[in-house]
Amino acid sequence: MKLDVMRVEVTLEAPGLDAEALCRAAGVEASWWQAALQAGQVIAPGDGGFDAATLRRVRRLAWLQRHFDADPELAALVVDLEEEIDRLRARLRRLGG
Repeated sequence: MKLDVMRVEVTLEAPGLDAEALCRAAGVEASWWQAALQAGQVIAPGDGGFDAATLRRVRRLAWLQRHFDADPELAALVVDLEEEIDRLRARLRRLGG
């Protein structure tokens, strides 16, 4: 299966992707997005659109589900753990470790 890749530039400080653009950028169907949203695996923004962190999370969730045939809840747990590891590593760097 050939995937269409869309290059987008989104910064954490300036969110701006709407749900449709987020789906295109992440390569997921709107139905996949709605299911992930309803399951609490991703959080919709209050206003202003989606940021780079959300795009990265959606891409990772979709990748885990596609490549490992992972259950959506398991994929979300893996992504949660990866994000926590990233936060802890950043904190350790700030503390000089």
